[in-house]
Amino acid sequence: MEHKQQHNKRNQPEDMATTTATATQKRKRKEVAVFGNYRNYYGYRIGQNLEEDPRLKAMKKEWFEGKDCLDIGCNSGVITIAIAQKFNCRSILGVDIDDARIQDAYWTLRKAVRSTGAVPAGVAKSTESKNVTGIENHEAQSPKKPAGIDCTESHHVQEANLSDIVSFRKGNFVQNWHPGENTSYDTIICLSVSKWVQLNWGDEGLITLFSKVWRLLSPGGVFILEPQPWSSYYSNRLVSETTRINYQEIKIRPEDFQDILLDKIGFRMVEDITSSASGRKPGFNRPIFAFWK
Repeated sequence: MEHKQQHNKRNQPEDMATTTATATQKRKRKEVAVFGNYRNYYGYRIGQNLEEDPRLKAMKKEWFEGKDCLDIGCNSGVITIAIAQKFNCRSILGVDIDDARIQDAYWTLRKAVRSTGAVPAGVAKSTESKNVTGIENHEAQSPKKPAGIDCTESHHVQEANLSDIVSFRKGNFVQNWHPGENTSYDTIICLSVSKWVQLNWGDEGLITLFSKVWRLLSPGGVFILEPQPWSSYYSNRLVSETTRINYQEIKIRPEDFQDILLDKIGFRMVEDITSSASGRKPGFNRPIFAFWK
């Protein structure tokens, strides 16, 4: 009997350590997406049976072709890169609060560059690698138009390396991210981000988001917004203590966004482009709006 008790005591610390490790892993899993910064977000939302994100179908080429663009909350950069490839924008910068997602985005870009096999004339492979991994191509300013590239030609993305057009930057857009001096954008997209802004920084954070977009848009520019439904706020209200408190104090609901943007921020018109994107595919039935400055 005494030998058995000693044996149980020897095993006890190991069992407790295993239990503690399991509990820690569970906590980490719950804390990972406080800002909606899910890893492989596009993988589970888009799925494996779709060739492209259906939201791209709602977007018009003239909003991007030859334009400087900004993607707020770019995550792993899938949409950012797809826009560059499909719509031939002059430049597009993706900003995300999570450094890990920015690193994912540069790996996504690297894969895309390799798949095109295009390297601009005079650019060495070593330089290409530095740009794509984001070591040296990490400035907030929009990249300059590559010499000799006509951005009005539909095939310019193939002629120019994607890394000359697409870049990524870590930053909290609402609180402290600022582009270079005198930088403006022709098109700004903000897809499935507004909920996380409100849950983490309240209604004041949302107004800051909208006001900052307005200031960064060029005259006549377009702001593409995909707000999440109010029901999804409830589902994510407990991801942190901050979100729990802010959820209870939110006064501006998604159905109020149009009035805020038009009457208070100053956008002159709005177009509902939802029907072009959603269809009947699960996960893509959220409203999408285009606002013009």
